[in-house]
Amino acid sequence: MEKIFDLNNISKLTYGRGYVYSLQYHIVWCTKYRKQILKDGIAQACKDLLQLIAEQYAFRIVAMEVMPDHIHLLLDCRPRFLISDMIKIMKGNLARRLFLDHPELKSSLWSGHLWNPSYCAVTVSDRSFEQVKHYIESQKKK
Repeated sequence: MEKIFDLNNISKLTYGRGYVYSLQYHIVWCTKYRKQILKDGIAQACKDLLQLIAEQYAFRIVAMEVMPDHIHLLLDCRPRFLISDMIKIMKGNLARRLFLDHPELKSSLWSGHLWNPSYCAVTVSDRSFEQVKHYIESQKKK
């Protein structure tokens, strides 16, 4: 059983059996060809599906914003997965569910792929945590 201890009300140290960790990442990935298809009801569907995936794989989404052509996430996660594996899980599960729920998306994409294969993953320190969180939350206002 894991115990979570707050550090300065920002990040948390999590104590498990034989390990202690505090891992936060700022992750960004884009739609294929930067197509602006994540809008209207699809943006909200992305948020809801990402929350479900987070619960299923036991990580916490601290901040999230879905822009028309990319997604920003601030994650607090366990060392259980490599970050590259977590991103594959999120992108793959999200694309599969979006294509099932919104088949019209495939007609907007030439190759049938929803996501660009690349992504950006940056570690977040205690000092930059609030700045990154604010940056993600203010994306729609720009």
